[in-house]
Amino acid sequence: MESKKIILEQIRQALIENIDEKTLVSHDRFFKEGEAAKTYGLKTAEVGKIAQAGLLLIKEYPKQAVFELCEELWKSGYLEEAAIACHWAESLHKQYEPADFSVFERWLSNYVYSWADCDTLCNHTIGSFLMMYPESIAELKKWAKSQNRWVRRGSAVSLIIPARKGLFLNDIFEIADTLLLDKDDLVQKGYGWMLKAASMSETFVKASDETKKEHLEAVFNYVMKNKSIMPRTALRYAIEKMPAGLKAEAMEK
Repeated sequence: MESKKIILEQIRQALIENIDEKTLVSHDRFFKEGEAAKTYGLKTAEVGKIAQAGLLLIKEYPKQAVFELCEELWKSGYLEEAAIACHWAESLHKQYEPADFSVFERWLSNYVYSWADCDTLCNHTIGSFLMMYPESIAELKKWAKSQNRWVRRGSAVSLIIPARKGLFLNDIFEIADTLLLDKDDLVQKGYGWMLKAASMSETFVKASDETKKEHLEAVFNYVMKNKSIMPRTALRYAIEKMPAGLKAEAMEK
């Protein structure tokens, strides 16, 4: 079993060897000025290959040791290393335990500095955890009141995947209520995206048609109730996938 130091060196060497200049040059256009994440400049597919190859190096490691490696990757501040950390953490989802919530919360609070890092961690790693341990949503709701913009965004985007499965609708509205008047546009986009996911009935694979209709109507009614005060950024995200007639009604002044 390779040492942690050697594994990190191998991962970082692989990242350096696969730098793509076009990707590096175009990176900043996905972020606001001054908010771009640190990057080596790799295509997403290449990062995925490196992450997958890395799993072979750590296959004998216990979960705690893998999480320690993930934390070292997070500390680098690089987008690609964060993505690998999330890939490795998500690969262990069958081993998640309630106490792991505090680990993911620490990563989000201490090492996330861009919407890309936030979404990579929250969508799948934390989203998977919440579906296994829904009682942790009580702690998630506290994130919506954080001073940290990424923790607030995380309170919403952690529910994207569960929302697409038709889960936690009442909790989604409660978090949206807390974030409703947030002045940070990336938090607005986050909770708008969460509402959109909850309304996207076509993704509720196992839900009945009636449940799908109920969710769409519930999100629409939520938007209509709050549209006079909801930031337009959040509103546009929330209604993006709704039928044209509902979108038009929601956008009326």
